[in-house]
Amino acid sequence: MITSRREIGKAHIPLWAAGFVALACVAILALSGWREWESRQVDLKNAEVDMANLARSLTQHADDTFDLADTILTGMVDRMETGGTSPAAVEKIRTFLQSRKYNRQRIRGIFVYDETGRWLATTEDVNLTGLNNGDRDYFQRHRASTERGTLIGRPVKSRSGGQWIITLSRRFNHPDGSFAGVVLTSIDVAYFTEFYRRFDIGPNGSVSLLNADGIMLARSRDEDGSNVGRDMSKSSLFRTLKDRPSASVYYFKSPLDGLERLSFYQLSSRYPILVLATKAQEDVLEPWRQQSFTRLAVVAGLLLVIALTGFAFVRYLLQRQRMAAALVAKEADFRLLAEQCSDVVMRVGLDERILYVSPSCARVFGHDPAKLLGAPALAAINAEDRPRVEQAIAALKNGEAEEARLIYRVRHREKNEIWVETALRVTRAAETNKIDGVVAISRDMTEQQDLQNKLAALATSDGLTGLANRRHFDERLLEEWARAKRDGTPLSLLLIDVDHFKKFNDHYGHQAGDACLRALARILDAQIRRPADLAARYGGEEFVLLLPNTDSEGCMQVGERVREALLELGMLHALNPPSKLITVSLGGATNVPAQSMTEHAALIAAADRALYSAKNAGRDRLVMSGQVVAWPDAKSA
Repeated sequence: MITSRREIGKAHIPLWAAGFVALACVAILALSGWREWESRQVDLKNAEVDMANLARSLTQHADDTFDLADTILTGMVDRMETGGTSPAAVEKIRTFLQSRKYNRQRIRGIFVYDETGRWLATTEDVNLTGLNNGDRDYFQRHRASTERGTLIGRPVKSRSGGQWIITLSRRFNHPDGSFAGVVLTSIDVAYFTEFYRRFDIGPNGSVSLLNADGIMLARSRDEDGSNVGRDMSKSSLFRTLKDRPSASVYYFKSPLDGLERLSFYQLSSRYPILVLATKAQEDVLEPWRQQSFTRLAVVAGLLLVIALTGFAFVRYLLQRQRMAAALVAKEADFRLLAEQCSDVVMRVGLDERILYVSPSCARVFGHDPAKLLGAPALAAINAEDRPRVEQAIAALKNGEAEEARLIYRVRHREKNEIWVETALRVTRAAETNKIDGVVAISRDMTEQQDLQNKLAALATSDGLTGLANRRHFDERLLEEWARAKRDGTPLSLLLIDVDHFKKFNDHYGHQAGDACLRALARILDAQIRRPADLAARYGGEEFVLLLPNTDSEGCMQVGERVREALLELGMLHALNPPSKLITVSLGGATNVPAQSMTEHAALIAAADRALYSAKNAGRDRLVMSGQVVAWPDAKSA
């Protein structure tokens, strides 16, 4: 009887095992499905965060662009209302606009129209005769309304250039308050389109800039401009926008291409515009689909093994236990990394002493958080940066501002100094609602700051020779001209051109030509003996030496040293008789700018003429433009 019962029990073991295996398979399938769903949601959530960050950044970019245009409009309205629209005043405005070189990437042009819409002045190189913008919507709105604010109009095609533009305009008045005309700035739609294309948001991702009425201003996926000016006010987003927050995640099916999109929209707090950053859901989920297929295939294989034998089931359980242990270890590692990457949160009282600091302080600043409690919050800040931080905290404590953001240097316990970015915000007592302190959230920005410094250095140097580039030279020339005019000191300039360089390139090859230019650059760099001196590549085989506080005699000495050093180098040039060596021609000019002189181009022109004289006289020589004296009554051209 006992034996029979034991056999029955043994007979039931396969059923129990089969039931257990089936239950385990169902449980594993359910867990795998749940995990895949969670992974899908995580991918979507990460994409939402990416789109939110992108939309906020691009909204700030749009605000900055419109701020620049608004600032220009404000200044021009003040000029027009102060000077009036008389022929003499209009001529001054035209001269003023033509003499200004604005950033054509952001601000395309500036226009002034009289009360009838007739063009008075512009930065564009067009004939103003017969041009009239009285039919434009923005002009009619300014004429009909006394509102003095900036109007962001619908995109229109420019009458001066033919391209799509976004207009910002302001009304200006006669002294009696009546309508006198309109000042307008234009921004190329292509500027926003090209800027948005720089961001990698997938093959079907897009960024759109719209006004608050739903009119499309710019879109990254719009090569032919067909979507500019399109009315999107009937879309579900704009129909319900009044009931939505100013910024939020938004899922929708695009009326432009029919794709299901994940997006984040951000309304500007300063201008009636909205930025919509989107990714196609299929682009977001494609990596998940591929990984999910692989994971499910693995799970199916494991389930097949489990179904074959109980031994495989036990091994699988052991393997799952090992995998679970590995997963716990990985989760612990991930948690540690997450804590390492967290920002430092600090609470500061009105006495500017630390009330609380998060554990990540030990990683970012190298200090034990417990030892910092009660310490002065500003003690470790660099002395040069500390006044700015003190000013910001004082403004927060006095109620002049609710929040602030600063970048400054802080002493590290183990390193010399690090750069940190800190967001400051006031805290208020729950009972009285009075300010009782400041919360500071800080992150390490040292690598980003170093990268910015490297990029700034690259932007001012020539890639081949390592000398300053033309742009940096132009900026320094303006500075040194202003300093020389202010101090009454001489300013000298040397233009250097390699003789018969094209023949050298054709005969010896471009690599030899590059080596020649680098050798000359080293010679020029060796002549830079004062911090204010500057050697730059002016263009092609032309170089320039800027010598502040140097008279004509000193300029000649530097030029002769350059010429002789190159001859001593003895670089062969068979097509440059009679020496058959690499030589240079130099043109020098010296000037003492008078207070009434504003044009520095005369110095370059004088050196250029001297350079041509040196070439015409046989090359391999230095020619000075002559003694140049200050011109007290001279006016700029």
